Amino acid sequence: MKAFVFPGQGAQFVGMGKELYETNSEAKALFEKANEILGFRITDLMFNGTDEDLRQTKVTQPAIFLHSVILAKTMGNKFCPDMVAGHSLGEFSALVSAGALSFEDGVRLVSARAQAMQKACEKTPSTMAAVLALPDEKVEEICASVTEGVVVPANYNCPGQIVISGDEAGIDAACEKMLAAGAKRALKLKVGGAFHSPIMEPARAELAEAIHKTQFFAPKCPVYQNVNAKAETNPETIKENLIAQLTAPVRWTQTVINMIADGATDFTEVGPGSVLQGLVKKINKEVTTQGIQ
Repeated sequence: MKAFVFPGQGAQFVGMGKELYETNSEAKALFEKANEILGFRITDLMFNGTDEDLRQTKVTQPAIFLHSVILAKTMGNKFCPDMVAGHSLGEFSALVSAGALSFEDGVRLVSARAQAMQKACEKTPSTMAAVLALPDEKVEEICASVTEGVVVPANYNCPGQIVISGDEAGIDAACEKMLAAGAKRALKLKVGGAFHSPIMEPARAELAEAIHKTQFFAPKCPVYQNVNAKAETNPETIKENLIAQLTAPVRWTQTVINMIADGATDFTEVGPGSVLQGLVKKINKEVTTQGIQ
């Protein structure tokens, strides 16, 4: 069975989508429609901007979303998944590509999400850190033991790779404890804030209002959502899970395990980069060698 997966923030690069725009009339029309909806020419920043331009959350998220969704739309009969999933922001790309959300509404929601998250980041200085080579349970235990600030597991990317999220004090204290517990690395990331943590609560509340006003449809295939790693097809359930996603961890490891258990044998990454393909390989290897479920 075919599974299509969609990347999240961090996959961006200057020039992304330019070839699509220049060689495919359908893609060009969709990019121009997005420029109109957003109120600025995001294509100029995507094709000819700087790394600094693309690192702005209000640009990064719509840019990755557009590249992924427009690429999927131009694949024609080649885009025929039995199931889809997206990592964080990528969940919006997956939903649009599976027909649960219109392209126009997807652009609006992703833009609203990015701006709401930016405001939450500015309100509370915060960050994230990658922790390598510690069991999930140990990372969870250490996060729970930190009293200096806020810190929680944010992205369960693959076995032995978790990203934690919180305020500066919480992250610093947690990283020190992770290294002492035997982590190979506990490294702060260059991100705008503590995504998928309680610090994003103001953004969650703001996005919830926009999502509740938006029409969702039953997707053409199951969408495996970040908050519970389960296949969903009910529009109302999808909406609630999408709202919860901003303050809940991305359960990517369990998502891929569930997709494999449900018959996925062929994973295709749709969008910039190939980070998810690498994570899928590591998870698949763990499933095969350890028999995890």
